[in-house]
Amino acid sequence: MTDPAKVRRHAERVRELVASVVRTQIKDPRLGMITITDARITADLRDATVFYTVLGDAAAQASTAAALESAKGMLRSTVGKALGLRHSPTLTFVLDDVQDQVKHIDELLAAARSADAEVQRRAAQAQYAGDAQPYRLERDDEDEGDLDDEDGPAAAEESR
Repeated sequence: MTDPAKVRRHAERVRELVASVVRTQIKDPRLGMITITDARITADLRDATVFYTVLGDAAAQASTAAALESAKGMLRSTVGKALGLRHSPTLTFVLDDVQDQVKHIDELLAAARSADAEVQRRAAQAQYAGDAQPYRLERDDEDEGDLDDEDGPAAAEESR
């Protein structure tokens, strides 16, 4: 069994190596404005998944994906030599859609804010459906004293 800290260190190293090689050694014109965001490696250190983002539209994303696929062999050999492992991990490139998720969450939050504002606006104009004081209030002490005086203590006991 592999140590989780060792796996994390190797994943971080894979991310750094791939980012460095993409920036300095790959001269493919299809490669767009790319950022390597994360890398994850399996516990047996055989498979690595590299997440990336691309600045641009769908065509730029597709051409960058093609450039990374064509450079996968060079990237794998560079990572394998640098890590010093018995087996070089296979690299899988996945487009990271964090920006799309952030945009979607922002839209949901804006919709929630507008709904809350509408609820507050309606609540400010709301009125009670019944009386302003819907609860029954206890009688004043004066009323109870009058009851005792008129009918006497026996009548007060019977009324309870």
